[in-house]
Amino acid sequence: MIKAGIIGSTGYAGQELVRLLLGHKDVEIVWYGSRSYIDKKYYEVFRNMFRIVENICKDDNMDELAEAVDVIFTATPQGLCASLVSEEVLKKVKIVDLSADFRIKDVEVYEKWYGLKHASPSFIPEAVYGLCEINREQIKGARLIANPGCYTTCSILTAYPLVKEGLINPHSIIIDAKSGTSGAGRSAKVDNLFCEVNENMKAYGVTSHRHTPEIEEQLGYAAGEELLLNFTPHLVPMNRGILVTAYADLKEGVTEADIRAAYDKYYKNEKFVRVLDPGMCPETRWVEGSNYTDINFKVDPRTHRVVMMGALDNLVKGAAGQAVQNMNLIFGLEEAEGLELVPMFP
Repeated sequence: MIKAGIIGSTGYAGQELVRLLLGHKDVEIVWYGSRSYIDKKYYEVFRNMFRIVENICKDDNMDELAEAVDVIFTATPQGLCASLVSEEVLKKVKIVDLSADFRIKDVEVYEKWYGLKHASPSFIPEAVYGLCEINREQIKGARLIANPGCYTTCSILTAYPLVKEGLINPHSIIIDAKSGTSGAGRSAKVDNLFCEVNENMKAYGVTSHRHTPEIEEQLGYAAGEELLLNFTPHLVPMNRGILVTAYADLKEGVTEADIRAAYDKYYKNEKFVRVLDPGMCPETRWVEGSNYTDINFKVDPRTHRVVMMGALDNLVKGAAGQAVQNMNLIFGLEEAEGLELVPMFP
């Protein structure tokens, strides 16, 4: 059995990791880390775990944890994992970091967008960006995984084949994205109170959202050049889900058949990316509680643009599910183990 420890197990993504790993036949969770609930029983924090998890919450001592487990998941705010990781730790365990600490290769870009001094920039070159459908082979040999963000996972997977195949002008990309409130985390914030969110919809982080450089960097690799794009997120009154609608100018002569062929080329054999039938639009309800990303597109001949659409569950494929997928690859397990989750409905 693979022994796992979770630092940040009492956040939304951390709790989703617990839920998924409890159903994984090859994993035992031995460390439920939570700085806010030390010595409190885990089920007292999440009552859905009553009579399922009897463990108490522990601290975030990564050095001690590394002696007890094979893999550490850090579902923590930005900056914490970078402050805890060390060569001694990485010699003993694999780390899957769900924060943004190692996602962006340019440390100056990270520090500018996140307003933090990076605590361990020497590990940035080694960290593998854990988008399994794109970096599968690099992930298999990694010690440190930078688990992608929820907006970025949906945005990148939705546009990647068309950027990679040169079917669109990558500098024309505009991404409009919507998220449920769990994407903001479990900490109490006035903007996330029921009366603030209910019966309301708003844009936020306009021109300044932290996922922007992550999307630009990864799609830039696909395009083979640096990219700048517009990314605007919106908060919608639902618990889970990401919906991305992206727009781009088509290259001359590109047809609908060319676009369909590009999506098939990259995703036909992917377990967790479902390219929908023509005419079907992705919806968050049809991926909720699962590790699937649903994708489709529509060509607008009037404007000579393509509208690319994607939907996923921000806590599963956008966070914990992807982290488990990464862990499976690192340890040579079946990639879908523990993730055979049929989307919930209603």
